[in-house]
Amino acid sequence: MTTQTTPSWQLDGKKVRLRAYCKEDIPTVLGYINDPEVKNNLSPGIALPYRLEDEQKWYENLGRDPEQSYSFAIETLDTKNYIGGCGYNRIDWKNSHAIVGIFIGTQWQNKDLGTDAMNLLVQYIFSEMSLNKIALNVFSFNARAIRSYEKCGFKIEGTLRQQIFRNGQFHDEIAMGLLRSEWLKIK
Repeated sequence: MTTQTTPSWQLDGKKVRLRAYCKEDIPTVLGYINDPEVKNNLSPGIALPYRLEDEQKWYENLGRDPEQSYSFAIETLDTKNYIGGCGYNRIDWKNSHAIVGIFIGTQWQNKDLGTDAMNLLVQYIFSEMSLNKIALNVFSFNARAIRSYEKCGFKIEGTLRQQIFRNGQFHDEIAMGLLRSEWLKIK
């Protein structure tokens, strides 16, 4: 879906742009979020489908407290297609760290678009928010995401053993982190 509204704020990478969400993104967000592969990699709980009303409510609450969390839409630079989202949450200002997350629609995966988007998010958090550390958790069966995070400089910090039950078996959850000093060296 090509977005109808052009937000004024954006951050451009090599392949993608981070921008504010638009109302026109909602149907595509719903499709991506309800895709079984995307849902399998995002949520530790029971994978129940979201309704249009759920996404509309989510959209209406976006940006209410940017001091704690914010979600960016990701679009391709060339075609301006909405392809997914990323953002930060659970900011600890005293200890200077935040948790991040990202999802990409399945048809846009394996093209380094998610890596480009994560690099932009990392740059924004370290440059504009002056935080010291960014953390995330990823399921051990999501090897593609782990490789992408490692390309961005994230390091494995720990393993929560058999934390996730998927497809009839238990899987580990991997904790990863990136320090500002490490990012400055690879930037």
